[in-house]
Amino acid sequence: MQIKVNKENLRDIKTWLEKYIHTYKNKGPDIQENIELKEDHTKRVCNEILILGKRLGLNDDELRLAEIIALLHDVGRFEQYARYGTFKDGKSVNHAELGIQILEKNGVLRNLNPSIQDLVKRSINYHNHVSLPVEETEACLFYSRLLRDADKLDIWKVVTDYYQRKNRKRNTGLELELPDTPGVSEKVVEAIRNKEAVNMKDLKNLNDFKLLQAGWIFDINFEPSLEIIKERRYLEKIEAALPDLPETNEIFRIIYDEL
Repeated sequence: MQIKVNKENLRDIKTWLEKYIHTYKNKGPDIQENIELKEDHTKRVCNEILILGKRLGLNDDELRLAEIIALLHDVGRFEQYARYGTFKDGKSVNHAELGIQILEKNGVLRNLNPSIQDLVKRSINYHNHVSLPVEETEACLFYSRLLRDADKLDIWKVVTDYYQRKNRKRNTGLELELPDTPGVSEKVVEAIRNKEAVNMKDLKNLNDFKLLQAGWIFDINFEPSLEIIKERRYLEKIEAALPDLPETNEIFRIIYDEL
């Protein structure tokens, strides 16, 4: 598939997104904090996807497409939080599907080639799936994997910075409203032991959520992503934020072997 995305396409989408996010600001301190959290996350995912794309040798058009996908991947989060007061899809709405509806309603992709529009929407739709579909085009799978890696790299940054902050004020939005109770759940441990994705429904506390985040290592797609994980020591930081238990020690032996 030939990728053609010009500078004007990227500029126009950046301008639209900036104005769109601004409409959700100044609606109270809790909403403001979490809107800005997702706005900053979006900017960093764009940076991460460009780092990965350059290391993988993408040309300028391909890099612009990757950046557009990263820019728009969480556009549904702003309406989600404003409407429901949560980032938990299970308690509100699938934020990827909501984002696609917002893009279509506002004609955000109208200046792109129809095949590129479709590729952008499919990549956004798949970014929060447990796994990618087998029956997909090579181009869609590539950009979906690239986005999923970039997204995880930044989420790891956000959560490890948060876990390391001393005397931090709890952010229930970031913690998916999970209780900070002792121990870990057997279903979560078993999934990671088998190098499988953790089911969000099995999360009982914040420790389970941390283990889920560590288990993302089994869903990393590109060598440059693994290099960055090692450089930034994300997994070691998550381990340090967990209790010293036989289960967590076992899990991280498996994870470090994989890395």
